[in-house]
Amino acid sequence: MEIDIVTLFPEVALAPLSDSIIQRARAAGIVEVRGHQLRDWSEDKHRRVDDSLCGGGQGMLLKPEPLFAAVEELRRPETRVVLMTPQGRPFRQEVARELTGEAHLLILCGHYEGVDQRVIDALVDDEISIGDYILTNGAIAAAVVCDAVIRLLPGALGDARSSVDESFSDPGMLEAPAYTRPIDFRGMVVPEVLISGNHARIRAWKEEMARERTAKNRPDLLA
Repeated sequence: MEIDIVTLFPEVALAPLSDSIIQRARAAGIVEVRGHQLRDWSEDKHRRVDDSLCGGGQGMLLKPEPLFAAVEELRRPETRVVLMTPQGRPFRQEVARELTGEAHLLILCGHYEGVDQRVIDALVDDEISIGDYILTNGAIAAAVVCDAVIRLLPGALGDARSSVDESFSDPGMLEAPAYTRPIDFRGMVVPEVLISGNHARIRAWKEEMARERTAKNRPDLLA
């Protein structure tokens, strides 16, 4: 997979993708991630990429010219163009899995009050939001999406089961509580069932605990 991120802050988008599992996936050639400075496509002598809103309103809006130029240079026939925006569809685990099937993702990062609607109408295949809140810029959201997608690519995780046995692998259930050694830490003891060696009991316990955790933390999933 190849991922190109167009943003005013490429270093913000790339920083979380330059260490740990994601960096190893990049080093292994599983994915190639590139950050691009949107201002490089500006024709303004001051490299401006924003302007005030037509019709009035607070803030500034990203202009269409540099975004059109960036997409037209970077897009290929197999490219899926994604815009990070609070107005997009919610980013969930199933969306991350969906995106792993793409050969090339071109991610556009909103900033200020967003982007000119003509960019969305003419260029964007998918609008994605990572949550119902506003970030300083879309580069942070792009990094979140990239991390979630890359870790699902074959070979990215050391254990192929890791991406299966975790929260949101089942979209209606959170993952059960997990423990490691020491068995007794400050009087807090690992549940006996987990050290019993009885795999059927362990599986049943995990299912029950997953339901309890989901009911407590995310009842909306059960609904």
